[in-house]
Amino acid sequence: MNEEILKALMQLFALVSSPNQNEDHRREVVRNYLSQQLNSQRVDEYLSMYDLFVHEQELRLSEPSKLRKRYSASSVKVLRIATSINEELTHYQKLIVIIQLLEFISSGQKAISVMETEFANTISETFNINSSEYFEIYAFITDNFRNQAPGNNLLVISGEKRHKDKSGYLYQEHLQNELRILNVHSGNLLLIKSKQSSNLTVNGQIIQAGKVYFMRPGSSLRHRRSAPLTFTFISNLFYKNKQKDPILFEAKNISFRYYRSDAGIRAMDFMSNSGSLVGIMGDSGSGKTTLISLLTGMLEPETGSVTINGVDIHKSAGKVKGLIGYVSQDDLLIEDLTVYQNLYYNAKLCFDHISLPNIKRKVDLLLKALGLYEIRDMKVGNPLNKKISGGQRKRLNIALELIREPAVMFLDEPTSGLSSRDSENIMDLLKDLTLKGKLIFVVIHQPSSEIFKMFDQLLVLDRGGYLIYDGEAVEAINHFKSCINHVNREENECPVCGNVSPEQILTIVNSNVLDEYGNPTGERKVDAEEWFRLFRQSPASSKPQVADRPSRVPEVNFKIPNRLKQLDIFIRRDLLAKLSNKQYLIINILETPLLALILSSLILYFEQNPANDRGYIFSNNPNLTVYIIMAVIISIFIGLSVSAEEIISDRKLLKRESFLNLSRLSYLSSKFFILSAISAIQAGLFVLVGNSIMEIKGMAWSYWMILFSSAVFANLLGLNISDGLKKSVNVYITIPFLIIPQLIISGVFVNYDQLNPRLSSQKDIPWYGELITARWAFEALAVHQYNNNLYHREFAVYERLKSEATYRKDYWIPELQNQIGRWAKSSDNDEKAQRETLLRNELEKHNEIIKPLQASISAIELAKTPLDSAALGLIKEKLEQYKTFYIRLYNLADDSMESHKKAIIADKGEDYLTKLREDYHNDNLERFVRRSDNIFLNRLLVLDDELVKKFDPIYTEPQHRFIKAHFLAPVKKINRKSFSTYKVNLTVIWIYNIILFLLLYRGALRRLLNYGHMIRKEREIPERSSN
Repeated sequence: MNEEILKALMQLFALVSSPNQNEDHRREVVRNYLSQQLNSQRVDEYLSMYDLFVHEQELRLSEPSKLRKRYSASSVKVLRIATSINEELTHYQKLIVIIQLLEFISSGQKAISVMETEFANTISETFNINSSEYFEIYAFITDNFRNQAPGNNLLVISGEKRHKDKSGYLYQEHLQNELRILNVHSGNLLLIKSKQSSNLTVNGQIIQAGKVYFMRPGSSLRHRRSAPLTFTFISNLFYKNKQKDPILFEAKNISFRYYRSDAGIRAMDFMSNSGSLVGIMGDSGSGKTTLISLLTGMLEPETGSVTINGVDIHKSAGKVKGLIGYVSQDDLLIEDLTVYQNLYYNAKLCFDHISLPNIKRKVDLLLKALGLYEIRDMKVGNPLNKKISGGQRKRLNIALELIREPAVMFLDEPTSGLSSRDSENIMDLLKDLTLKGKLIFVVIHQPSSEIFKMFDQLLVLDRGGYLIYDGEAVEAINHFKSCINHVNREENECPVCGNVSPEQILTIVNSNVLDEYGNPTGERKVDAEEWFRLFRQSPASSKPQVADRPSRVPEVNFKIPNRLKQLDIFIRRDLLAKLSNKQYLIINILETPLLALILSSLILYFEQNPANDRGYIFSNNPNLTVYIIMAVIISIFIGLSVSAEEIISDRKLLKRESFLNLSRLSYLSSKFFILSAISAIQAGLFVLVGNSIMEIKGMAWSYWMILFSSAVFANLLGLNISDGLKKSVNVYITIPFLIIPQLIISGVFVNYDQLNPRLSSQKDIPWYGELITARWAFEALAVHQYNNNLYHREFAVYERLKSEATYRKDYWIPELQNQIGRWAKSSDNDEKAQRETLLRNELEKHNEIIKPLQASISAIELAKTPLDSAALGLIKEKLEQYKTFYIRLYNLADDSMESHKKAIIADKGEDYLTKLREDYHNDNLERFVRRSDNIFLNRLLVLDDELVKKFDPIYTEPQHRFIKAHFLAPVKKINRKSFSTYKVNLTVIWIYNIILFLLLYRGALRRLLNYGHMIRKEREIPERSSN
């Protein structure tokens, strides 16, 4: 309070004063008021100023003829002074001024004059003090025990037995006096007035008859023969009957132990009532966070129960849904949203039954109440890149829970990292909530004196999770001092300034034994178990029986939206956050087109010689295969990168929102849809840039669909990793382990038949190759690019017949003839049986192919009879017929192909066909899909009891009946029906996507890792024990 305000207040006291009153009493009232604001030297200075103003006032009022005029002038002056200081005083300071002013005018020997009353009324109205509250204060101070009867805001403490059970009275057996206590609700203040002087003390002051004393949070009323009456205890007497839905929060014999560890919570009991601010103190590692997790329902106790009005919060979680709120020590804000948006979207998730305008109004009112309205349009940023202050961030974090008005709130270190002023503002806010009937639990380490005195109840934990104190906060200091026989154990606050030293508690608890040199030994004087025993034996541990237990759970003004509405809110919130992050947008929009530009530009090869007058020709580009596989790998890499931190960054937010019981499916679906939309745009930009530069024509949609599907697979894979791992750095370390196998086992850089023979097959794709999305995507694009380009479509049927005929006449028939010859020459029965099986198998498979061609199948029938020389002779004869047939088939297909080419040339010209080939066909891709780029390739492989074709996979139909096929097969079979490889592979990728989403929804990776962690712990503990 500055000097100008104090000077103005001295003028007010003087102006209100009537002449001929007993100035000694009034001067003492002014002295008492000044003593609360100043040191002793300044008190005398301002008393002299007051004396001067009183003297001037007496001179003005000394002429009876001008008395009325002087009174009017004084009235105007009172109004002007009160108006001038009104905006400089807090509401509490205004109340103190009014209370002291009323005590001032009632302290004279004469009755209070009309002028004095009018002046006091004027000041009260100017200070905007509630009229009913003002008149209660006026009556309390001026009535002097004559007419006021106990009521809603007036309590009488008496030692007379006739008042024992009366409403509005509190019986105290040894009290030989009558005290009246007025509850000033708006100032969180109690006024005390005694009928006669006694040995009662408040804040260290002996109570004198007729004087008014203040009680604030942390104060206590003491009598040497009775237990102290604390501010909390007396306040609760006023509020308990006003609460619509009182709350009784009980922890009954709760305990918890982490798996094979000493850390946790020892069995403890305590109870708390609505309207209380409960502090939880203790050293690091004493179990404060574990206790909070048990009390909020995040952990289930091994023994005991936690109840709200008799309802177990663990066994009947549905009945207490929405009653509990939790504000973590961590920052839970969405950094790319504004202050308003953070609170608005949180409110929409809480109030489905409230209209949108009312939600906006509710948000605005809360922002104003918390002093955040002026910064509502500012981005909140993050703790390292702050846009708003630390105190504002804390208030907004509290607002996220406060908006839904939970009956019980838990806050973990709400003042950590804040200035003392910000800390007090936060605690003032929480204290105000308790006045509305809320029950607030606060974990705090080293509170200041002001904050400590706000607590109505204090829980102190010691190492190992022992509860070593439960009771009034200020009384805790007396308790611990008494336990060590401290000299001034009855003193808990400074008798001069009224401050307390909360740090004494932990200092006493952790005091060490000293060695002979006076140095701490590191061994505590009293261990945790002994502190627990001392508490259990002390009077503080005995709690009164609860007479009237609340019969029902409080109503909650809270209703979450259905899953579809939640999905909409999650999408809007996440999308708005991403759109607000300009850096995120720029990187994700430019990343894929830049990579496409770099990749396609680098591999855009063409020969620079005088003969090549066209420059780049698509058909001559030897790097198309590399482009296709790198496009797939880039899509997977970008998809992983964009999703890797999505859930990890929201994990703390999800922990808080778990108290809202929101739908995990809606949250994950929102992530899926947003990431899919981003991937769709990225894939489109990649295809637009890359395919344009590479001059890939007519394939944009096909490329986009495969790249998009691969990116969605990567999105879901990244979400699973983000859900399973605990740190972002671990996610980014994991990405290379997911990308590199996609390259190696894609079938592009290393052929599947050239992998470790113990882990691969010469015939089929190995099982791990079937799990590689890059393989499915590349195969779909390569086969589609080759089979469905405009040039190859014209000649595909002829090329397929020529390939089949070539294989049969040049490799298959000669090899069977060779097997027959070896069978005839062999004397080994096992070898003959093996060759016989091979012949049967191949002829049976050939039957399926030859039937459509209407060739003779008598050789197949022969194959079903026991083989002898005559049967083998017939088979050899038929094989020669087949060879003739396939030679004719090859020639026919070749002639038909040439005729078709001539027809096209005749119709559209030779240049058209040449350009069609140059623009759509690619020689490099043809060599890859036909495996004609390796001149040393063994084109036919004898594998056990069958022959395996090793060339032209693009023209070879698979033998398996359900999807499984060789690499680069033109079609895949499902129940004997053939479908294009592109469609089947695309379907398989989306089946993988569905599986990944289901695994994500169930949290499979997280559960697996947690299980592995538990197993590892089980193995570690016996090893430590043996050591």
